[in-house]
Order: sequence, then structure tokens, then C-alpha cells
Amino acid sequence: MYFAGIDVGSTMTKAVLTNEGGELLSAVKGPTGPEHRRLANEVMRGALEQAGLQIDDISYIVATGYGRVNVPFADRQVTELSCHARGVFSLFPGVKTAIDIGGQDVKCMKINGGRLIGFVMNDKCAAGTGRFLEATAATLGIRLEDMGDIASKATKRVQISNLCTIFAQQEVVALLSRGEPLENIVAGLHIALASRVAALAQRLVIEPDLALTGGVAMNTGMVRAMRESLGRDVLVPEEPLLTGALGAAIIANEAYREAAEDGTLPTGTRRLEEATFFAEEDL
Repeated sequence: MYFAGIDVGSTMTKAVLTNEGGELLSAVKGPTGPEHRRLANEVMRGALEQAGLQIDDISYIVATGYGRVNVPFADRQVTELSCHARGVFSLFPGVKTAIDIGGQDVKCMKINGGRLIGFVMNDKCAAGTGRFLEATAATLGIRLEDMGDIASKATKRVQISNLCTIFAQQEVVALLSRGEPLENIVAGLHIALASRVAALAQRLVIEPDLALTGGVAMNTGMVRAMRESLGRDVLVPEEPLLTGALGAAIIANEAYREAAEDGTLPTGTRRLEEATFFAEEDL
């Protein structure tokens, strides 16, 4: 049997396929954009092609993330917090605290045996999220993926006083105009962001093991800054973007078994093509 998890996040959509034993068979991701349903179909189709499977081979599918309601072929929808907790626990069984920094939000979670037992999240402001780094990178004229390497060359970290994304952009322009080296500014941006996230996480009682996930966790400079701000080691998955989708696939496996026991397994034939484009009444 095979299971799928689809995570439609604010900036990236991810799909993973696993087998009955929980082995990861394939994973595909792409930028979410405005058409959630179309991209959900595209990443699912890509994951199926990687694994050499058809949609009808999948026993159960769970959708998660902000756009989970836009996955018409899913059997169940589960909140991203629960899926992230299960996903990160499957990678790091000793984890008790996890911080997920995505494109638009920060989720700090307390985990017990893979179950979510508490959480805090940032407000609607983009400060403290991946969007903060994306916007400031654009202002500095550098690639987002290069920020970690640039920060590693800093001789000092310039203090960034504004965490509002708009004001921070103005501040880095002013720093550049005064001749402050680029690498020092980038290092300051990382520590400013990490300090904000750490303050949010400390509203929970942080217990080791501590894991960092989400797209921002691919930034080595941010990982260093988080370790410094928290004063402790931080575990990072090999594919930190996939923890939510992986957790959704794990929950799909469990949900299938529960449904089989009580006789409520989904029926009918799934089709990807019919859900690729918006129906007229949805426009």
C-alpha cells in the first residue's frame, strides 16, 4: 500500500509518497502561486511519476497547509501543526521542541511522542519569516540562497533595529550608503531574525531535542544565528521543507488503518486531470 501527503503552504507546495512501512518513495515541490488546486495536482503528478505509480495506487491521501481545502483528491484534511509535529518526530524521535520558519509564518511547537501538545505562532506581520529575508535580499541585490555564505564572511554583525520588513529595507539601504560591508549587514539581518524567533519560542518551555524546519532552515546563516540566539544545538532535517508533507503521509497511513477497521474506507476513482483547472463557478 502507498500513502501521500500534500502540504500547500503559503509559498511552496510539497507532495511526498511513502509505502506501508513509512519509507519515503518520492518528493516534489514547487512555488504555490495563486492557483492552489492546479499546483497540488502538478506536484502530486510529479511525485507519482518519480515513484512509478498511478493515482489509484495510493490508498489514502492527507492534505495540510494553508491551502489544504484546495486539494480535491485528498481523503482528509489535517492542520499543518499536527502534520509538522508528526513529520519532524519521524526524522528525530527524540525531538520535544520544533520551530518551523516558513515564508509567511513561524510555528513553535511542543511535541510528545509525535503528538502536538502546545504551540505559539507569530502574528500576521511578515517580520520573523522567510519573507523578511526575501525582501531584504532583494533590496541588497543578492540571491536569497546566497545569504548564508555571505553572512559567514562577516567580521561583525551590524545591529538591525527595525524588524518591520519595510523599515528594515530602508535601514539596510542607509547602512550600505554609509559604507557598511554587505556581509556585516547580512549577518546582522540573520541575528535580528533569529532573535525575534527565539523570543517567540521561549514563550514555550524549550526542551531538547530541538529541531528547526521550514524553508528558512536551508539557510546556513540562519541556522548558525538560531543556535546562537537560543544558546543550544538545533537539529535540521536533510529536507526541511518536507516535514509537513511527510507528517501528512504518516497520518494518511494511520487514517487508512482506522478507516479499514471501522469500514469507512474512501470509495470511487481519483482523477488528477479533472481538477487541474478551476471550474467556471470557482472563478
